[in-house]
Amino acid sequence: MKKVIFDSYCIIAYFEKDSGYEKVVDYFKDAVNNEVELIISIVNWGEVYYIILREQGIEKALEFERLFQILPIKIVDIDIELTKIAARFKAFKKLSYADCFAAATAAVRKGELVTGDHEFEEVAKEVKISWI
Repeated sequence: MKKVIFDSYCIIAYFEKDSGYEKVVDYFKDAVNNEVELIISIVNWGEVYYIILREQGIEKALEFERLFQILPIKIVDIDIELTKIAARFKAFKKLSYADCFAAATAAVRKGELVTGDHEFEEVAKEVKISWI
């Protein structure tokens, strides 16, 4: 099954109905139909949570947490090997640390990274990227 890794950009676009929202919904439909496996690292999930908490407060962060549970996305933990790959990306690419975990998750899982964040152009030779 095709593996699709979301970065925080996708989740924020979905919840705020920003640019790319429709493409994210299409990925959800594909996941429900068992055509793709949607994945997000716990680091990127945490990035979405802290952004919502910082910008909208605890109630919205808790609402995000509740609503996320019904989405067809698997949250994956981070281990030392994935962390080392993320650290290598951070050492040599101009990406945020959280974005490095999204890229590393895509590399390790041999999946396609879905994003609208053009910082990921830095890793386009190492990771397959689909743009929303």
